[in-house]
Amino acid sequence: MISTHNLSYQYNTGSPISFPDINCASGEMMLVLGQSGVGKTTLLHLLSGLIKAKEGSVTIANQDLSKLSDKKLDHFRGQYIGVIFQKFHFIKSLSVLENLTIAQKLAGKNIDEGRCKELLRNLQIEHKEDSKINELSQGETQRVAIARALVNNPAVILADEPTSALDDKNCEAVLDLLSTQAKHSGAALVIVTHDTRLKEMVDNKITIS
Repeated sequence: MISTHNLSYQYNTGSPISFPDINCASGEMMLVLGQSGVGKTTLLHLLSGLIKAKEGSVTIANQDLSKLSDKKLDHFRGQYIGVIFQKFHFIKSLSVLENLTIAQKLAGKNIDEGRCKELLRNLQIEHKEDSKINELSQGETQRVAIARALVNNPAVILADEPTSALDDKNCEAVLDLLSTQAKHSGAALVIVTHDTRLKEMVDNKITIS
């Protein structure tokens, strides 16, 4: 479902960053480990097509992302990729539920409040559906970000430090939800993190340094 080959990226001020090849099939989960500053978020942005590689390729659902125009890439991302960012980019004037339904609308899908509420219930924040984002704790906001990434049943789920603000109980719950969603929908799940708690929970992993 998602694979990379000889992938590298270079910022204007810095040396090229090279990444190991990734292969994650439908329904599988992969953990990408590494300390802060080694390029984990850069890798996630490459996998999602938010930035373009200096060299190498990213292929999702048999589509080489480098072959798509910016407009087609935006559409492809909305249809196939769910991303959990470290910076959440919510619309603060909207409620939790409205932030989820607008994600459906922007992806060109029908609004399905039942799907949104199911995810909030699974993440134990259904009581916050009418709250504004700035009324939530950091951990609650992170769980809403996870719900938004899952709401369109993406083929690929990319998670950037999805458990960093969570206690041990919610860390396991989030990993279980992400894993269950990936298996249920046949999605490839890639988690980039420095959270060592996940290391013992996931067999398929690589380390970048």
